[in-house]
Amino acid sequence: MVRFTYYFCLLLTFVISACSDNTKPDPDPGQSGTNIKKSITVDIGKTFQTIEGFAASDCWTANYIGRDWEANQKESIAQLLFSQDVKNGNPEGIGLSMWRFNLGAGTAEQGDKSGIDDKSRRAESFLNADGTYDWSRQRGQQYFLEKAREYGCESFVMFSNSPPVHYTYNGKGFSARGSRSNLKEEHYCDFAVYMANVAEYFKNNKNITFSYISPVNEPQYNWDGGQEGSGWQNAEIKRLVTELDKALGDKNLNSRILITESGDWEYLYKTKDDATRSNQIDDFFSPASDNYIGDLAHVDPLIGGHSYWTDGNWETMKSVRTQLGAAASAKGLKLFQTEWSMLRDHFNDADYPGHGSATPLDIALHMSKVIYHDLTSANVSSWSFWTAMDMARWDHKNRFLLIDLVPGDGIYGDISNSGSHESSKNLWVLGNYSLFIRPGYQRVDLNIANPSNSFFGSAWVSPDKKQLVVVYTNMTTKSIATDLNVAGLGKYASVKQYTTSQTKNLKEEIPSGEETVIDPRSVTTFVYQF
Repeated sequence: MVRFTYYFCLLLTFVISACSDNTKPDPDPGQSGTNIKKSITVDIGKTFQTIEGFAASDCWTANYIGRDWEANQKESIAQLLFSQDVKNGNPEGIGLSMWRFNLGAGTAEQGDKSGIDDKSRRAESFLNADGTYDWSRQRGQQYFLEKAREYGCESFVMFSNSPPVHYTYNGKGFSARGSRSNLKEEHYCDFAVYMANVAEYFKNNKNITFSYISPVNEPQYNWDGGQEGSGWQNAEIKRLVTELDKALGDKNLNSRILITESGDWEYLYKTKDDATRSNQIDDFFSPASDNYIGDLAHVDPLIGGHSYWTDGNWETMKSVRTQLGAAASAKGLKLFQTEWSMLRDHFNDADYPGHGSATPLDIALHMSKVIYHDLTSANVSSWSFWTAMDMARWDHKNRFLLIDLVPGDGIYGDISNSGSHESSKNLWVLGNYSLFIRPGYQRVDLNIANPSNSFFGSAWVSPDKKQLVVVYTNMTTKSIATDLNVAGLGKYASVKQYTTSQTKNLKEEIPSGEETVIDPRSVTTFVYQF
């Protein structure tokens, strides 16, 4: 969940990223377009984490799109997000395998009295003030839930940014209590039962099971306006999780509780800013801690966080995520990366020119870098983009969206007015991962001979060991030829490649001969059949 207080844009760049802290840029072999040669070794005997899914969220606009827009527009958006089909060499969509559903706090029902000026940042709630439920609410979000299921998505996360406004101290979906929860003391049990009731309703009436319920979001921030949110102390989270565990048990629901969706990775593994809201891996999963929750029936050895703020350059990405991965491994925890988009201009990587002059491809290539480090340095088992669809207002371009929306009266118009949409480079670059690295695929060792700061990748094998997926990011202005050796699988029978670049959107191609070539400034996925 991100604050929208930014101003920026995009254009292109020609420098390079890194494969490790000790690597150097590729020497320029000649004129632009001259091939760089790379030898790649994949060892399927050396394994790492197993993927559970790639995701995006329905915040904030999906309810308006699914409820108010024309059928052909919202169906096309659903296809882009969830379809796994490739037709005539062009994928219809990116096959998201996980979908995040925002359990709204009810600010949409409050309208202007919500204190949230931007209508598109208000969210509905199923809960009425008298304690009854209106299941016709969040109808547009329900549309996308059902479409995700129809297209084959099987993993759903229900997350809450704020308790329902009827349960908060100030009667709002944002907080006036600083670092303390906006949930009234007498409503902890009520809020937990509410979340369990919603999960039960969707299971029994919509055939949708929420694999995970995430009761708090970015608890380190105070969320005093602009959109739904609340700060939380670790002790308050423990109290709510304990109540939610009981409520799920009372209803015989098997949804797992996902915590804590930290505001950035560092809050999980060290004391940062506020000891009562950080060092969460130890605080929640050390048996000696007062806030230990690892023994609750619906809490798996799993913790989630957001990739914000520690994504400015290669060295920070690698260092933070390596420490995070070690801290999680020491407690036997899986990691989920549950939100990322490109925030204020703290990005100082050599290949990123800053928001003012970056292109949509620059942003998408930087996103690929973040995904790479979350997957290979932190070993996350799930990776999620923030908002699946939004308007590219205030010169944000594609920093906060996968699909660019234009309401009927323009990007600053009423989100309820049906308009048009367009896929972004972020959508297709995420698709280089999500469409091919399916749930159950396991990361295996990939080694690039003479690694450079400009070219990196990861490799994944299917559960039956019949398919190998390799995703590369080429930050250079040169084509890169690769020679792949796979230890443990022998010779592959066939290969296809899918390229996202300035001129291609996940374009399917069949390499000719033994040597495969990766386009300049691209993210390219190779799918090998054995």
